[in-house]
Amino acid sequence: MSQSSHISLINAIAASVNDDASIAMVNDSVRASIGKVVCVGRNYAEHARELGNEIPKSPILFMKPASSVISVRHDIVRPNPAIYGETHYEAELCVQLAADLSAATLEQAQQAIGGVTLGLDLTLRDLQSKLKEKGHPWERAKCFDGACVLADWIDPQAFGDFSHVEYQLYINDELKQDGDSALMLFPVYELLAEISHAFSLQAGDVIMTGTPSGVGILQAGDALKLKLGAHEWQAQVQ
Repeated sequence: MSQSSHISLINAIAASVNDDASIAMVNDSVRASIGKVVCVGRNYAEHARELGNEIPKSPILFMKPASSVISVRHDIVRPNPAIYGETHYEAELCVQLAADLSAATLEQAQQAIGGVTLGLDLTLRDLQSKLKEKGHPWERAKCFDGACVLADWIDPQAFGDFSHVEYQLYINDELKQDGDSALMLFPVYELLAEISHAFSLQAGDVIMTGTPSGVGILQAGDALKLKLGAHEWQAQVQ
């Protein structure tokens, strides 16, 4: 499938396109287009170390449902801290597929990418830790409504082979996370191919490729700024 075909499909999925060719997030239509959000844990060595985790030898995968997705254009609402504890932010480079993938090659994975953006994988860290201690699944800490915040989709041609994509998260104008895809343990194309060998991916699926070090707590009133090259988005925390 050609690059123009990719963008046409993503345009149809997302429902509207900005003048600068980025794909506008329309919350309801985007969420409806996503079958699943596949997340990659510990894809940056420093992040694994900051949480006291081992550095993985193969990608660690988990999922968020489409119901967890919101646009960065909406305020970020934390689950009640008195009940659920701290909400942590994790800024990540994200891709959306414009073609199905199953047992894919690296070339097929490359050709399937239809859009690129930044996202926030929000985590109820206290709850996650308690669930882990008991050996229980921790979807309750990762899959709540609003736990996947996505910015506007951008044409992937702007990012070459994804070997050196830089992005940042600022909170109250202070740099908190400074990401570079060159530091990924498992690069983007390799990730997509690996995931497609574990289970099939469909057009519209989103892959969150992992977070760099610097994760922390969201507080009410925090002003967030996400930067990806020349693109910038802002959000407010309630």
